Amino acid sequence: QVQLVESGGGLVQAGGSLRLSCAASGSFLRLNDMNWYRQAPEKQRELVARITRTGFTNIADSVKGRFTISRDNAKNTVYLQMNSLKPEDTAVYYCNADWSDTSLLRRDAWGQGTLVTVSS
Repeated sequence: QVQLVESGGGLVQAGGSLRLSCAASGSFLRLNDMNWYRQAPEKQRELVARITRTGFTNIADSVKGRFTISRDNAKNTVYLQMNSLKPEDTAVYYCNADWSDTSLLRRDAWGQGTLVTVSS
């Protein structure tokens, strides 16, 4: 199993920056795609950013140019750098990992979420 622990959320003023981290631990063969999702109050969860194991990234249009995703495979950690934050970025941010077990079976894991609040 894989456990994901997010950190770095908090309260920030509009225009500010935060860096989220998500560290994976447990028993696994490989972490594949790693993703950041977010869910605002009364809205559906949406994909914010994705990064493959080799570093290819995909960023949602709503945050493109402001958010950057990166990963450190040696540390089994993915990051989300969030700049020029807006009140509409307020949400719970979830880390998600597509991982392979020792049987090469692809599985899915979620973190507990970290709250980001952007004040106007």
